[in-house]
Amino acid sequence: MTTFNASSTTNDVIAGISLADRVAVVTGTSAGLGIETARVLAAAGARVVLVARNREKLEPVVQSLRAQLPRAQFDTALMDLSDLDSVRAAAADIAARFPRINLLINNAGVMACPFGRTAQGFEMQFGTNHLGHFLFTGLLAQAVRAGAAASAQDSRVICLSSAAHRFGEVDFDDPNFEHRDYEKWAAYGQSKTANALFAVGLDARLKGEGVRAFSVHPGVIMTELSRYMAPEEWESLKASRPPGDEMTFKSIEQGAATSVWGATSPQLQGLGGLYLEDCHIAEASTPGKSGGVAAYASDPALADRLWTLSEKLVGQSF
Repeated sequence: MTTFNASSTTNDVIAGISLADRVAVVTGTSAGLGIETARVLAAAGARVVLVARNREKLEPVVQSLRAQLPRAQFDTALMDLSDLDSVRAAAADIAARFPRINLLINNAGVMACPFGRTAQGFEMQFGTNHLGHFLFTGLLAQAVRAGAAASAQDSRVICLSSAAHRFGEVDFDDPNFEHRDYEKWAAYGQSKTANALFAVGLDARLKGEGVRAFSVHPGVIMTELSRYMAPEEWESLKASRPPGDEMTFKSIEQGAATSVWGATSPQLQGLGGLYLEDCHIAEASTPGKSGGVAAYASDPALADRLWTLSEKLVGQSF
């Protein structure tokens, strides 16, 4: 359904698309894919709210973007996804300033970090990558619905997942590693499966109100996300992949392209709840074949189960 591929860039997928009068909120904009996503959406005419944890890192990014795009509209908000109090404060701030949101890109995350717990005691990767974004999105849902109601196009929510979702399912009995030994890749895989299932569950709940959700595998990109990985770990990961499932690296512009395509492509109008990779709708994963989405990461029943668990853990129903 698309002529784009793994080599396509953000500029390729946004060509000819106008985002004038649309508001986009992007998390994780102090580095890497978040900066590029914000840049290209703003260049296409969107008013972009850059969300990051660290003001000292965010401010130079905004200054640089404004220098590159002097006519673009940029706003900022601070949020620590590992602290639900910070998530609530940021969502309240953004919703008050922007009662209509058209695009929400849940880009931020941590990967393969040492064992740790969030402010509320959740395992760091599950708590940051999934629960923080689950709460943030739920609190902005009214603004996203309002954006759809005021536009002739669907509002869209993009959840950054990863091919690493194939490292593991969500352990519903012990999602926070309270009773099992911590393994950082199992924890990362669980969080990325949760991101994909969240898109399935969110789309099912909001598609009747003009809001569609997608999860995205951006590809393998050298960004700050990999700051906890030693060089030998990259080599081990490469060696562990089955024949035919090669690890190839993308540039930042290529890595952010699938998020931008998912957020803006008219080819996806009327669709949702899908896992996207290389600017395509992914097929089901099969042994020995590169790419694809695991059945457990696209199962509506598991998405509902995760939704119920997530509401319980964040202490709020949506």
